Amino acid sequence: MANNLNNTPRPAPEAEEVYRRWIHFLDEEFTRHHSPERRAEIVRDQLYQLYLGRPHGGKLNLTLTSELPGNVLSLSLDPENVTLEAEHYEDVDPEQFAKRKPLLWFWQMFDRSPIGTNHWLGIRFRCMLGRHIFAHMGAGVKIYHGVDLTYGYNMSIEDGVTIRQRALFNDRGGISIGKGAVIGSFARVYSHAHAADDFSKVTLVPTVIGAGARIASHAIVLGGQQVDPGAAIGRFPTHGA
Repeated sequence: MANNLNNTPRPAPEAEEVYRRWIHFLDEEFTRHHSPERRAEIVRDQLYQLYLGRPHGGKLNLTLTSELPGNVLSLSLDPENVTLEAEHYEDVDPEQFAKRKPLLWFWQMFDRSPIGTNHWLGIRFRCMLGRHIFAHMGAGVKIYHGVDLTYGYNMSIEDGVTIRQRALFNDRGGISIGKGAVIGSFARVYSHAHAADDFSKVTLVPTVIGAGARIASHAIVLGGQQVDPGAAIGRFPTHGA
């Protein structure tokens, strides 16, 4: 691992060049193609390379039961053969979600792949995808591995936000994260509420996390909550008793 003058870990120069070329290629592809079908093809082809180490192509052998697990894997690398939980919600916007579904699947499957915890690459990969998923994506954002999204198109993230690993964002009613805010690992942020007497009745309520706010690890921000700028939610490790 080579270091720069600030001693910030980064890949070796040759690897960094390859990573940047790949992200740039994907960014151009998703900018050029907005149809769900074409985006699904792009994601399928990339996941074949990541998971199977070969290009997509050839026919599946559907007669041998011994090949069924491999066929299931191959078919599931195509977003068109996948269903996501968010598709079952009544408030989903079919058109908005359809354009983002392949990218949401790519997001999840990248993090589960052998390179998903490649820190340098992963942060840049997610920020690239975020520009095509979120309603707004600021500059200098850091999103760590395993972050879970619902729709994505109801998310607005300002400059300099840090989102630690395994945070969850249920953006059904809209989530806005202000400049420089930090979301801790395994935090949960919601934007809807269930009726006390009938869990099936859902009210969508936007949630706002102010600039510079800090959400502690494992903390929960409920739907409709307005976190003031600079405020802290949850418990944070401290020195001493």
